Amino acid sequence: MALRDELLKSIWHAFTALDVDKSGKVSKSQLKVLSHNLCTVMKIPHDPVALEEHFKDDDEGPVSNQGYMPYLNKFILDKVTDNFDRQDFNKMCWTLCFRKNLGQGQLLISNDDAFKIWCIFNFLSEDRYPLIIVTEEIEYFLRKLTEAIGGSWVEERFEDYKLQLNSKQQCLSAWELISLVGSGHFSKGMDQQTLSMGISEVYNELILDVLKQGYMMKKGHKRKNWTERWFMLKPNSISYYVGEDLVEKKGDILLDGSCSVEALQDKEGKKCLFLIKSSQKTFEISASDKKKKQEWIQAIQTCVNLLRQGRPAPHRETRQKRREVRLRQQAEQEELELRMSELQTANEVKQLELENMRKALEEAAAKAAEEEKRRLQTHIEFQESYRVDLEREKMVRQQVEEQMAQKSTELEQYLQRVHELEEMYHQLEGALEDERRARQDEEAVRKLQARLLEEEATKRTELEQLHLRQQRAISETEAEKQELERERLAKESALEAAMKQLELLEEERQGALEQYQSVMKKLEDATNNTKTWKHKVAHHQGLLGLIQPGSKGQQRITNWGVASFSDAELSLKEKHWQEMKNQTTQAQ
Repeated sequence: MALRDELLKSIWHAFTALDVDKSGKVSKSQLKVLSHNLCTVMKIPHDPVALEEHFKDDDEGPVSNQGYMPYLNKFILDKVTDNFDRQDFNKMCWTLCFRKNLGQGQLLISNDDAFKIWCIFNFLSEDRYPLIIVTEEIEYFLRKLTEAIGGSWVEERFEDYKLQLNSKQQCLSAWELISLVGSGHFSKGMDQQTLSMGISEVYNELILDVLKQGYMMKKGHKRKNWTERWFMLKPNSISYYVGEDLVEKKGDILLDGSCSVEALQDKEGKKCLFLIKSSQKTFEISASDKKKKQEWIQAIQTCVNLLRQGRPAPHRETRQKRREVRLRQQAEQEELELRMSELQTANEVKQLELENMRKALEEAAAKAAEEEKRRLQTHIEFQESYRVDLEREKMVRQQVEEQMAQKSTELEQYLQRVHELEEMYHQLEGALEDERRARQDEEAVRKLQARLLEEEATKRTELEQLHLRQQRAISETEAEKQELERERLAKESALEAAMKQLELLEEERQGALEQYQSVMKKLEDATNNTKTWKHKVAHHQGLLGLIQPGSKGQQRITNWGVASFSDAELSLKEKHWQEMKNQTTQAQ
């Protein structure tokens, strides 16, 4: 659809909203305001005098839509370029028209959702005024909306609604379409938030040309770090934001015919990698899973192929094809009706010719009967005197009979041709009936295929959710297993340290026991020696007394009294104690 045609649809809504009394005309003062607002939102220099100069002969009277179109084309639409915000333009036209035509009291949707449906109506409506949307486009939009909200398409419900439309007008206006969606007739069981999200998804695809969007990881160009971004794919660019609220935009990837996309092997701990090569930079992206990776690669490659071929977005191309099919079917229907009319006219002409021939034959028969009667009368009256006339009359009668036979033959030929025309007419009716049945069979097969595709998509979604739950459970089990392994290793380390300390204490106890036994042995030997010397002194009276032990020198004092060991033994004990302390410190 050309830019001018898109803009004219929204402007038509605004113009008709200003026509309060529905006379088809709007005052010049209102047109001034409308023109100024249009120039403002479309960033066109506004000339306030141009409207007065253009309609200076109207005596400040109202201006019709046809009268406003030359000014609109010359001073506004001929100057417009595609450098303004379409959404602001549509919002301005919507603000002028929705209060007059829309009643919010009975609708289940918000004003913003109604605005989005209004924009979708302008996109799908026919290029004729007043604007309408046909049954085929209504079904297309409702199927899209049902798919977006995750519901199931009920063909029987729409067929019943289509019968109601066929009995009335077979089309809807923008406000009737908003009322249809807002009444919840095709979204029963869905809450308002789900319905609003579905409308936004269809709006993003059809109006904003958002072909795909979602979270993925992007590798930085400077710091080479991986950051999660919200990506939005359009036919000629990929924009990425901090979050899905689209508040903070981080950059764009411009697409053209020279761009390419290719899958990458897993590296740097990242999986599901693919590479986007544009004319300016190369971007490394990581998807959440293999399915998302493949979907993004196919979607980007489709956009690149469309740019190379100079074709529009898929939904715009399919809309154009649907319109071409409708126009072709309409032309075929008109041609068929014209052929039927021509056949009917030819049949009527043939019937008229046959009727004229029948009347001529009847007149000829009547004349022949009168001639025969007159001839018989003349034969009775003048039998004797006019024999020659009688012979001549016989010849005349033979000629008349030959003419009658010829006329009868021609009549039979005409009747045969009429019969052949009737057979051709019946064959044509049979062919039309076969075509109608074939179309019904094709429609049934198409509906069956659509239902099978929807069931397959539902099963695939359930399998994906089950796979995600299994992956999440496996991840949690793996984390718990790693935590238990770390605790086990820590406890084993502590146990090994405690065992080493116990072995050291056991060695110290054995050493102390051996030292105690050695001391006890020395004490026993000393006691035996003492007894031996006392015994000798008793037998040798020459000795005056027992020899007393000499001075032991300076004694060492401990917490338990005088020490019973020497300096060398003390040095050994200190060295042994220091080694035990070092081992305990290392174990800790």
